[in-house]
Amino acid sequence: MLLISRLVAALALAGTAIASLQIIPGATWTASGTNQHVQAHGGGIIEIDSTYYWIGENKLNGSAFQSINCYSSKNLVEWTYVGELLSRQSSGDLGPNRVVERPKVLYNEATGKYVMWMHIDDSSYKEAKTGVATSSSVCGKYTYLGSFQPLGYQSRDMGLFKDDDGSAYLLSEDRPNGLRINSLTDDYTNVTSTVHLFPEHIESPAMYKKNGVYFLFGSQLTGWSTNDNKYTTSTSLSGTWSSWANFATSGSNTFNSQTTFILGVGDTVMYMGDRWVPSNLMASTYIWLPLTLSGTTATLQNQVNWILPLQGTWTAGPTETNPEAESSTNTLSNGAKTTSCSGCSGAQAVGWIGGPSDGTLRIVGVESSASTRSTIRVKYENGDSSQRYATVNVNGKTQVLAFLPASGSPASSTLHVDLNSGSGNTVTFSAYAQGYGPDIDRLMVPKT
Repeated sequence: MLLISRLVAALALAGTAIASLQIIPGATWTASGTNQHVQAHGGGIIEIDSTYYWIGENKLNGSAFQSINCYSSKNLVEWTYVGELLSRQSSGDLGPNRVVERPKVLYNEATGKYVMWMHIDDSSYKEAKTGVATSSSVCGKYTYLGSFQPLGYQSRDMGLFKDDDGSAYLLSEDRPNGLRINSLTDDYTNVTSTVHLFPEHIESPAMYKKNGVYFLFGSQLTGWSTNDNKYTTSTSLSGTWSSWANFATSGSNTFNSQTTFILGVGDTVMYMGDRWVPSNLMASTYIWLPLTLSGTTATLQNQVNWILPLQGTWTAGPTETNPEAESSTNTLSNGAKTTSCSGCSGAQAVGWIGGPSDGTLRIVGVESSASTRSTIRVKYENGDSSQRYATVNVNGKTQVLAFLPASGSPASSTLHVDLNSGSGNTVTFSAYAQGYGPDIDRLMVPKT
């Protein structure tokens, strides 16, 4: 009995450790291995042997194609950069000034290959093609097979869907005609026929199936600007499909995001969207939110922070303490100092962190009863057009945190750390590579 009791306690502790890590929609999301905000825009996720792989567009240096990146995670919160699946070439579809967007990957059991589809175009979006690449490894180098207009029709923003029986489909935005569901060949590398054509003009499509009902989500055509995305349902891919309807609060512009992918995790369905910053695409963030599918109804839940267990159902984020950076109990050294910040809590922040003098902010007495690995939201401002960085030490463990451009009101950067129970936690911000960090407003620390 003692052994069983210890096992139950250990499993409960493990569940707590996973549950306390949070998803923060719209935050800077620093990847280990690069110390950069995750560059996987317009992407999707595939799970292989209990590891999640996030594959998307690299926009670090502008809008033209740079690479298709892959990141891995065991918990969907802490991500590690693995490598480039496709890299810029000297010429051709993957050459300079090309458009390579919305990569999605499926695994083909029959061939043992991972198959990637993507939107291929020139800088003026006149080609409107799809590209295909394959690999024997989900996060290895892919062999590019070429591009074409599927069945001779235009294709821009696109998605993929794999049904329960292994059949696969290309969801293709055909600008003159509408949105197509095209069936793929057995090896997933080409198109055989159009299963259904929607006359409505919907882009960035994503599909999910629950209890025999197909849910198809997509965005209206408003360029980089967000809109109220739509969904439709059917029990057959060929139709009849329901009328398109909003799945987020009307007028919220899908909580200021555009659909890119739908992922099932345990008993939770997660919406993945992009919040584009067209003037600075590398600063675009990710809006991941819980999606409720009931019968033929889809409802998107807006959350500041939320917990996504790998088993079970999502929960709202925990209550938080919010220690202020400018508190008199903290230590400011080597030039770090309190500055005015009209949008910040208390109208003050701590700036001049980092730099050649290594300005340092040490926040003491950080309280939590979590006693596990948790997510702290770091509220900050960064008036530059590029990322800033800081070295962050929490209870003796150091990591580098990125901070996207943000001014006017504080943004969040996600800090995943090991907290001790009680008020003995210390969080220190200092220089990274002699660069200046952001102005720190306050921390949002899980209480439990």
